[in-house]
Amino acid sequence: MDLSEIQKAITKGLSALAAPTPMSLSSWAAEHFYLSAESSYVEQKWQAFPYQVAILDAMSNDDIEEVVFIKSARVGYTKMILAAMGYFAHHKRRNQAVWQPTDEDADDFVKTEVDTMLRDVAAMATVFPAFMQRSKDNTMRKKGFLGSTLHIRGGKAAKNYRRLSVDVIYLDELDGFDSDVEKEGSPVVLSRKRIEGATFPKQILGSTPKLKGFSLIEGRSEQAEQRFSFRVPCPHCGGEHVVRWGGKDKPFGFKWQGDDPGTVLHYCPLCGEGYSQADYLTVWRRGRWVSETGMWIDLDGRFRSPEGEVVRAPRSVSFWVWTAYSEMTPWSQIVREFLSAQAKAKKGDTSELKTFVNTTLGETWEEDVEKADHEQLKARAEPYALRTLPMGVLAVTAGIDVQDDRFEIVVWGWGEGEESWPVDYQVLAANPASEASWDQLDAYLKTTYPHASGQVLGIEAAAIDTGGHFTHQVYNFVRTRGGQRLYAVRGEPAAGKPIKGRATKQDINYKGVMVKRGVRLWHVGTDTAKDLLFGRLKLSTPEPGQSMPGFVHFSDQLPVAFYEQLTAEVRVIQRTPRGEEHRWVKRKSGARNEVLDCTVYAMFAAYCLDLHRYTKPMWDRLRERVAPRQGDLLSDPLPGAIEQLLAVPAEAPATDSSVPEASVPTAHDDNWLGDTDGWLGR
Repeated sequence: MDLSEIQKAITKGLSALAAPTPMSLSSWAAEHFYLSAESSYVEQKWQAFPYQVAILDAMSNDDIEEVVFIKSARVGYTKMILAAMGYFAHHKRRNQAVWQPTDEDADDFVKTEVDTMLRDVAAMATVFPAFMQRSKDNTMRKKGFLGSTLHIRGGKAAKNYRRLSVDVIYLDELDGFDSDVEKEGSPVVLSRKRIEGATFPKQILGSTPKLKGFSLIEGRSEQAEQRFSFRVPCPHCGGEHVVRWGGKDKPFGFKWQGDDPGTVLHYCPLCGEGYSQADYLTVWRRGRWVSETGMWIDLDGRFRSPEGEVVRAPRSVSFWVWTAYSEMTPWSQIVREFLSAQAKAKKGDTSELKTFVNTTLGETWEEDVEKADHEQLKARAEPYALRTLPMGVLAVTAGIDVQDDRFEIVVWGWGEGEESWPVDYQVLAANPASEASWDQLDAYLKTTYPHASGQVLGIEAAAIDTGGHFTHQVYNFVRTRGGQRLYAVRGEPAAGKPIKGRATKQDINYKGVMVKRGVRLWHVGTDTAKDLLFGRLKLSTPEPGQSMPGFVHFSDQLPVAFYEQLTAEVRVIQRTPRGEEHRWVKRKSGARNEVLDCTVYAMFAAYCLDLHRYTKPMWDRLRERVAPRQGDLLSDPLPGAIEQLLAVPAEAPATDSSVPEASVPTAHDDNWLGDTDGWLGR
């Protein structure tokens, strides 16, 4: 081999490591990207639509950290992020991660999109030698390139957001993700942690929007520094405007004659003249992205002020585009879809209309949802002091939520027919990794409350959430508090689950010591509890001095945050593997709902006392123990009304002969508490 051949071999071997001439993503895609047959209507070399160019260049602009894309179906978003993945692997050699809503979605994405792109885009062969090989660098979860790696994950599990350090991240179909991933935070925040420390961090978020007020992509768009829409010149007056659906009561937008979709025209909001899709396609290449503040993007991807001066790119940008902008979908087809959806909606079936709004118009669907208004609840508050018990209260339970820096506690008093009163709301600053903080919580749970009758009641039962980062600390706390009705719980947010579900034995790994089957973990049907609670919140206010089964009272000393968190969720319809189901979700991403969670756990604790099964004679007997007719403020404390009730001799006569003997509690009747494993079971 002569010297020239050696030099050629060395040059070829080092070519993959050479720094390429800088180029934008739109330029790279025009030169290298290819549409594969398996995932495109037509197999061919990529040619960007006019509205795609600026979005692609924003994705590759190192000054922009976040790109948000609200879109309908059929506008080419998936191809755009595939082109970006190829660009960052081939041209910029940056580590990437993409999340799909579920693991199954991630697998399908790899098979139908990623693998075909790596096969058909010739440039990728120079940086992905493992293609078509059985290799650790070519799996369903990882594609190892020369100088970089692409990770592919599903978004349901919090563990899928850990142990990754990348430069570029994508969240595809963001509105399909859980708003709070296993109670560890939003997928946007969890994924963003993976680019902290990157020289040029980039987060690309795209989705078809879903429900108004609960759309993650809409929330990110609202937080963007600049929000852009694509404006085209009118074929008649030349005025730039956004192509919009409009509506029957709007003078602009799409109009057609009778029920004939073929006559559809878009009417300019400036001059009022209509034009066809063919007319639109003569001017769409002269369209440009303009923000709400007048900032616009030129053909070279540069950001300009309203006066035309070049300015620095915003840190975060948002784009919105819908089906009518694409030449791939006839406008007549859009109208035809609408007419079909409208006909079904008139018969009461709005499912097709909802799909039209989301996937064709690229807008959120506003739906009537079951919710409670915090202002209305606050307005009906009553003048009773917190940490005191009104006369109607006959038992007290607590719910506890464990956060990284605090314990949230809500204490509820319960009366006949499960009429209820919040009697305390505490946020205890804490470090759950510290023994001292748990001692502080233990001391609080021994608090007693003066009753209007003159007696003193303590917390009969308490439930503490095991979710979050301190599960084993919670287990250990519950295990070591013998003599207290303290329950370790985990919420099960699914339709039909009982409020007091099954209990399972759990191992405890605390301070390196394993305790086999050391604690009972109780499963709480949170959706069922919320259904019950929100139904009770709708009950009419009883007359002064009258009781009402199930009615929820409020103290005028409760802070506004209590009401906001209690009503932080609404009941909506969501698609599940079992079909459409009602689920409780937060009104807004990131909203705090600890008061609601604690209230649900306090309801569970009341169920553990069997209060939901009490008959009138049972309530009467409990009232005689708690609020005897001759109350005395100086009388001995009554630390537990249920404890005292259990101490009543078995032969004590029932106040109603119709009550079976089995309902009369005795000191040995553990089942009176609804706990077949004994009242210390947890």
